[in-house]
Amino acid sequence: MNFDEIVKTNKQNIKNIIRLITHQDNEDIEQEVYIKLWKNSDKYEERGTLKSWINTVAKNAAKDFLKSSSFKNSQNTTSDDVELGKISDKKVSPEEALITTDRQKTIINAVESLKPKFKEVIMMCEIYGYTYEEASKKLNCPTGTIKSRIFNAKKELAIVLQDLM
Repeated sequence: MNFDEIVKTNKQNIKNIIRLITHQDNEDIEQEVYIKLWKNSDKYEERGTLKSWINTVAKNAAKDFLKSSSFKNSQNTTSDDVELGKISDKKVSPEEALITTDRQKTIINAVESLKPKFKEVIMMCEIYGYTYEEASKKLNCPTGTIKSRIFNAKKELAIVLQDLM
């Protein structure tokens, strides 16, 4: 198991999981995940995919952080400025909400309008986070075909969505 390659291919996914659970970017948790992966790499068993094991380690590390006393203490001691910032950040004007909703509908419609083979790889690789190799195995076709379909799908989406860019 090449640890550098594991870190490189899963770095963004680990960051996303941590952000999703803790609602913040936290490099300390990220480092903890890498340490746990390195220390326990010899204990990994091929029952599922390597990616799912890495995701589980990241989820558990983020949840452990939320349970930690240091996190709880930091949550209990807040300043008025922080609290006021939280209130104003959550307020979205009806116009902004409408624009966001319209934008999302436009993107969804654009993806739905793709040819089935293009839509399939975009969903797998860009939405569900499959690597090209994983998508290749799942769809039983060469990795180069996956890359080509992704390229062509993105090219079509860029044309359809040029007004949003």
